[in-house]
Amino acid sequence: MIPVVGVILAAAFVRSALGFGDAVVAMPLLAMVIGLKTATPLVAFMGPTISLLILMKDWRAGDMKAAARLIVASLLGIPLGVYGLARLPEEPLKIVLGVLILLYGLFGLARPSVRIKNEKAWVPWMVGWTAGVLGGAYNTNGPPVVAYGMLRGWPPGRFRANLQGYFLPTGLMILAGHGLAGMWTGEVFRFYLFSLPAIVLGVVLGGLVNRKLRPAVFVKLVYVFLAAMGAILLLRALL
Repeated sequence: MIPVVGVILAAAFVRSALGFGDAVVAMPLLAMVIGLKTATPLVAFMGPTISLLILMKDWRAGDMKAAARLIVASLLGIPLGVYGLARLPEEPLKIVLGVLILLYGLFGLARPSVRIKNEKAWVPWMVGWTAGVLGGAYNTNGPPVVAYGMLRGWPPGRFRANLQGYFLPTGLMILAGHGLAGMWTGEVFRFYLFSLPAIVLGVVLGGLVNRKLRPAVFVKLVYVFLAAMGAILLLRALL
């Protein structure tokens, strides 16, 4: 129990400080401690809980209209991911996805000031749809939305709140899917309930860090985590 609570505290802190990245921290470590079948639904319970805690306090900092477009577009893309891409060879597509995310993270570190200029109305819809396709196929809906937020130049507070506005409903959908698949077990609930204080503490501490981060430092941290996400996805596909 102690290692699980410690990992979840660290994951909640990262998610609260940056707006994303909890699964990158939690999944590899929890899978080693409690196994993938328990870790997956436990992280799925953790995600919406963190989003809800953040939005209860900071929802005014976000642009819920932007989040709503991304959510609706993702809903349209999820079926294609589930029934389309999921039937194609998985490993080659994961390698391509990992390489693209890694390269974008490295590009952002080299050119952190790049922004979308004169955004077209279809751009957020395409980003959300792409995120939905990737989420439906590989449960990897975060990177396109994170990349979009960086290219829009959202400041740390808005970036954090907007991502939670997107991740809360999509996370609840993933959680419901796990329930329908019979992945909610007594062991999962036990770990989740014991970890709730750690989640709350991680969100509070991460929120304090988020408010103190200078925009330039925040941008670098986000791109570092994007590069790490791409590298982890690539290694999992290759090994």
